[in-house]
Amino acid sequence: MPEAIDPALQARIAALPCWRGRIEIAPLAGGMTNRNLLVRDGDARYVARLGNDIPVHGVMRFNELAASRAAHAAGLSPEVVHAAPGLMILRYIEGRALEPQDVRDPARLNALVDLVRRCHRDVPRFLRGPVLAFNVFHVLRDYAATLRDGSSPYVPRLATLMARVARLEEAVGAIDLVFGHNDLLAANLIDDGRRLWLIDWDYAGFGAALFDLAGLSSNNLFSSEHEVALLQAYFGATPDDGLRRRFAAMKCASLLRETMWSMVAELMPTVSGVDFAAYTRDNLARFEAAWAALEMPRPG
Repeated sequence: MPEAIDPALQARIAALPCWRGRIEIAPLAGGMTNRNLLVRDGDARYVARLGNDIPVHGVMRFNELAASRAAHAAGLSPEVVHAAPGLMILRYIEGRALEPQDVRDPARLNALVDLVRRCHRDVPRFLRGPVLAFNVFHVLRDYAATLRDGSSPYVPRLATLMARVARLEEAVGAIDLVFGHNDLLAANLIDDGRRLWLIDWDYAGFGAALFDLAGLSSNNLFSSEHEVALLQAYFGATPDDGLRRRFAAMKCASLLRETMWSMVAELMPTVSGVDFAAYTRDNLARFEAAWAALEMPRPG
């Protein structure tokens, strides 16, 4: 059964000044930190993104708006045609959201790397006003504090996990500061048949280039061969052992971030109807496997 849309919300959207005539509104799938609606205005279509700030996850809508506008100016994302508190209206992209197997397709590698590189290099040229930073190790420490404050059942695990976070941060070392998307799920990549688009800038901010590359791998189940090809395409040279170790450490951090995001979501769900406990178990198992495979000097 189609999702019901509150009449007051329909009236609010219909009253926006960006429309040319009478509109039609329908639910649109997707979104773990926001709700999406499809709006038809004559022969044009738009996406209405609804969502408030979620400080516990570092999602601040002023930042998402600034990043979305800059990404459009850089040619990566659809145009923001209207913005109001808790609401953005964007042009709808006719295309197909990718699946992880699409992201792993070697034929798409160069286009994906070009998209990520342009995000890192070009989006900052168009940013206006204050924007956030994204440091995965700060995020992990803050999630741990939130879990302790909320008496999460995962509290007994935190000492071990935070000790690992410290080792991962040391292994990653100094970073190249870029403007990252920081949520490179397959569903945030759209293929319109001619090119790729990058959408959903909830977690965007200045941070590590290596985190986006690691997230692209961890979110889309890259093999070691895919990872070497990714690093070679992005950096323009075969990755040496040092870069591969730093990448592997960042991939562990990416997996742990997804795990602890879900742990926090168990305490404070962002959407209904999601089995966050199962999502936590799956990502924790993937993190433990990546950690076990990681080659790092023992402390002391």
